Amino acid sequence: MAIVRDEQVMKALRQYNPWWRLPSAIKEESKPQKRLAYYEALRMLKHKSIRRFVVLSGVRRVGKTTILYQIMDNLIEEGINPKNILYVTFDNPILKFVNMESVLSIYESLYPVRGTRYIFFDEIQYTDNWELWMKVIYDSRKDIRLIATGSAGPILEKGATDSGTGRWSVLKIPTMSFYEYCRLLGLEEPKLPENLKLTALVKMNKAELSDLMSRFMPLQNHFNRYLTIGGFPELVLSDDDAYAQRMLREDVVDKVIKRDVLTMFNIRSPLLMEKLFLYLCMNSTEIFNATTAAKELENISVLTIESYIEALEMSNLIYLAKPMDVGSKGALKGKPKIFIADAAIRNAVLMIDDVLSEEWELGVMVETAVYKHIVSFYQGSTAQLGYFRKAKDNQKEVDVVIELPRQKILCEVKYRNNSHIPNADAIVELCRDEKSKVTSAFLITKQLDDFGIGKHETAVPIMRVPAIAFLYLLGKAEAEGQSGKL
Repeated sequence: MAIVRDEQVMKALRQYNPWWRLPSAIKEESKPQKRLAYYEALRMLKHKSIRRFVVLSGVRRVGKTTILYQIMDNLIEEGINPKNILYVTFDNPILKFVNMESVLSIYESLYPVRGTRYIFFDEIQYTDNWELWMKVIYDSRKDIRLIATGSAGPILEKGATDSGTGRWSVLKIPTMSFYEYCRLLGLEEPKLPENLKLTALVKMNKAELSDLMSRFMPLQNHFNRYLTIGGFPELVLSDDDAYAQRMLREDVVDKVIKRDVLTMFNIRSPLLMEKLFLYLCMNSTEIFNATTAAKELENISVLTIESYIEALEMSNLIYLAKPMDVGSKGALKGKPKIFIADAAIRNAVLMIDDVLSEEWELGVMVETAVYKHIVSFYQGSTAQLGYFRKAKDNQKEVDVVIELPRQKILCEVKYRNNSHIPNADAIVELCRDEKSKVTSAFLITKQLDDFGIGKHETAVPIMRVPAIAFLYLLGKAEAEGQSGKL
């Protein structure tokens, strides 16, 4: 006897698809502001010559479901029969007991319509053998176009590699860039040179740079808010920042750690997982030592800590930056740096009262935002991302290293009132060392008047760029299709 009856599934499907009865119902779910991933997913869904399913991956509240609704709205606007569109979330208690094929079969028994069917499966990680069923659907049903979402990135990517090769593509959706944040709020865009790249700033004279940086002044207060609220669309549009942080803590952190991670990764100690994530928030942007963490967290095994770290990374809550060699300088080995996926998540967890008034906290937030923007910008490219720290003098470090076949870019964050760096600083030494093969170097500063080529005599000039400009230009370049071309 089946645990769930077909009638129960039918009822759930009707509830999730009100546009079957009233096409305008989709307008209540769709929102006018669109993320960059919307356009890419829609392009792949409608591609005339290449048929691919799409899987959207990202942490909770990042806007994956909204993108599905917006695409469904677009299809109905273009005249697609609403009954040819199916939306299902496997986060539903009833539908967790039903596989993809059964849901599809029950849907088609309700509406035996003709033509292409557009299927939208939400939170697919909650249904068993999702990748095998998607493979079957792709191979046997040429009349189906499909987009799915999931919150566990590497699990989805493994499914794409094992079963989805040539069948579907995974689009990672990070929290919004600062540029997307500004667009979502409808802020007036600074007038900038067309297709301006960060690496081109070194060729601009002082007057040109001064004029450029002055154009970001109206965005300064918004930048501070972005650091505290983060890149979660619904929270960005909220008019109550304190409540938004509470929702972030409850909906993004608590639900992911206390439910999603426990369910997907067979976590034996929920309390330990919570303590570990709190520990990571307190030590964000620092080099992570699993042995030290194991001792400080109830003296548990290193293997347990490492498995929990892997689960958090798969759940899109953290990034791991690996140590990288740069030139002839010996680099630290084996220990990653931990970055929380969005600075606002860290703020919400630690509940710091006035984060903007503490210089050290601001530095952590900006370094987190810089790394997140760079990860997003180079997604899908061949770039290797990490950090550099000298093995023998481990006080010397470069926050972010970007390595491509023809580029090696260094980024150091000095978000403080005095951003001066000494001649012995790691980024200065590496830019002097021809064997390092560095092509560009950026010192990311706080003040809008803290810009221009540094005074250090180096083979590669160190370009000082205010954080607000660095992040805005990086996000803008990504939005304009210049990803991976700094």
